[in-house]
Formats: sequence, structure tokens, C-alpha cells
Amino acid sequence: MLKELVIAFQSYFKAHRFISKHRLWKWIIIPGIIYALLFFFGMWLFLSSSTEAIAYLSSKLGIVQWLKQSDNAFLNFLFIFGRIIFQLIVLFFYFSLFKYIFLIVGSPVFAYLSEKTESILEGKDYPFNFQQLLKDIVRGIKLALRNTLWQTVYTLAILILSMIPVVGWITPVIAFLVECYYYGFSMLDYSCERHKLTPSQSIAFIGRHKGLAIGNGIIFFLMHGFLLVGWVLAPAYAVVAATISLYHQKDDV
Repeated sequence: MLKELVIAFQSYFKAHRFISKHRLWKWIIIPGIIYALLFFFGMWLFLSSSTEAIAYLSSKLGIVQWLKQSDNAFLNFLFIFGRIIFQLIVLFFYFSLFKYIFLIVGSPVFAYLSEKTESILEGKDYPFNFQQLLKDIVRGIKLALRNTLWQTVYTLAILILSMIPVVGWITPVIAFLVECYYYGFSMLDYSCERHKLTPSQSIAFIGRHKGLAIGNGIIFFLMHGFLLVGWVLAPAYAVVAATISLYHQKDDV
């Protein structure tokens, strides 16, 4: 897996050179700006509502009053730290839902960009087929819904685990890796579909190459640390990087 993580990381640098060389910026900037605007609005909505929601639940459950009566510094520390952990997990869950909505809406552009990348790498054209594009979109929506279901199950389990003192402190890392895997999965699947893999075959193949999926997702999320620029570039860079990383594994597809 470590080797695949390195390949996935390096693919982003290759993606940048590839995009610059072949002047693919129009397929990067336009969907990127739409994504950045939606991401900004979504984050504002989440931050303005999640704190109030957690405070409301804590009050209704009587946790705040109980802590005041106990007057125990260590219990207060555990509660505050647990609240931060819980909010981080909820943030990942929110990001998951937002991500899948954007993947469904942007699937035509991402599918084309992945196809364009591989056609340049192989030096051959994939003729445009509207019927095939519709099939790609339907497939993408089905897999997105499937991944949403499974990730929701995992997230709920992680939320429960996060409530356990000390043990729950590692849950943000677990949630982050799960989030990275499923995002990278979506990016890699565009190439898998083009190689005529069925959804079940794609799931099995990416399951054997988890490092590529996790690595792709890690860099995607880290790019969000670069305000605005990273938000605009992250989605399309992830598609191109996933296609490049999987191109080296095509004999296994």
C-alpha cells in the first residue's frame, strides 16, 4: 500500500505538468469555481448550525448541568475534547454528503476529463458517444449512492466510537481515511468504467489498490488548505491524477 500511496501523491505533480502542457485549464477552472462557491456556502452553513445543534443537544441531555454540578476539571476537559472530536466527525459526514452531490452533478465533466487524459496518454482518441456518456452518468450516480450508504454506516459507527473517552480520540483519523478512500474510489472508477469493468469488478479492483484511492483522497483534502486556489483546483486535479496513477496499473485492470 505504501508504494501505491507514493504513486498517488506523485500523480498530482504529474497532473499539474500534464494540465499545463496540454492546456486543459478550461476543464479545470470552470467546474472548480462552481465547486469553490458551493464549498464556501456549505462550510458557512455547517459552521453556523453545527455548534448550535451540539449545544442544544448537550442542554437537552442535561450534560452541561451535570458538569456544573460535578465541578470536576478532568470531566470538563473530557467533555470539551469529546465535543471537538464529535464535531470533526460530523464535519467529515457533512463533507461526504456535499462531495457526493457534487460528484453526481459534475460527473459528465469529470468523465470527459478522465477520458481526455487517457486519450492523450495513449495517443488515441475516444470518439464522443452521447449514449455512452449517459451510461457513465447513471453508473456514477449508482456508485455514488452505494458509497454514500456504506460511508454513512461507517460514519455512524465512528460517531458511536467517538463518544468513548480516550479510545474515541483516534476516530477523526479513521473518519479521514475512510473519507479519502471513498473520494479516491470515485475518481478511479471513471477509468475502470472506460476499461469495461462492471461496478462489482470496479469495487474489487479498487479494493486491491486501496493505496491509490486513499492517496488520491489525502492530497485532494490537503489542497483545501490553500484557500480559494486549492478549492478551485482540487476536484479536477484529483480526476487527472487518478487517471494518471491508474494508467500505470492498467495491466491489472
